[in-house]
Amino acid sequence: QATHAHPRMSDSDGDYNDGDSGAANCTPIDAGSARKGQFLMIKGRPCKIVDMSKAKVGKHGAAKCQFTGIDIFTGKKLECSAPASANLGQPIVERVELQLVDIDDGGFVSLMTAGGEIRSDLTLPSDEALATKIRELFDEGTDFYCTILKATGEEQIIDVKTMSTVT
Repeated sequence: QATHAHPRMSDSDGDYNDGDSGAANCTPIDAGSARKGQFLMIKGRPCKIVDMSKAKVGKHGAAKCQFTGIDIFTGKKLECSAPASANLGQPIVERVELQLVDIDDGGFVSLMTAGGEIRSDLTLPSDEALATKIRELFDEGTDFYCTILKATGEEQIIDVKTMSTVT
C-alpha cells in the first residue's frame, strides 16, 4: 500500500488559473454549465455564446447542447453541439487599455504599457471605421487609449477611449 505524499492532478480542486504562464489559454467547462453571454471555444476559435439550447435525446439518451457563437476577433458565426457532460474549452479573455503613441506607415501602432514600455507588435484593426477613428484622433493630437482584446494567443484593438484631462 503506497501512500501518496504528493497529490495527483486528479486530486486538485480544479483551480486552473494558478500558473499564469500564458500557455493555458482555456479553462474547462461542462457543456451543460455554459450560458449565453459566456465565452466558449467553437471549432478552435474563441467565441461569445449568443444562443444555446439543450435537448434531451430520449429515455436513455444524454442531453445535448447546441451552441451558436460569434468569433470575438472575426465576427463570424460558428455553431457546435456536444453532450451536456462533455468537457469544452472556455477561453481566457482579457481586456487591456494601452495609450497610443505612434502609427507607422505600415499600419503598426506603438502603444505604451502601464509600466512605460513601448510595444509595436499590433496593427490597426481590420474594422475600417475604427481604424479611421484611430488615425483621426492621432492626427488631431488627442491623447487616447486603445482597448486590446486578448484570447488564445491573439490580440486585436477593439475600441478607443479618449483620456479625460484633469485641470
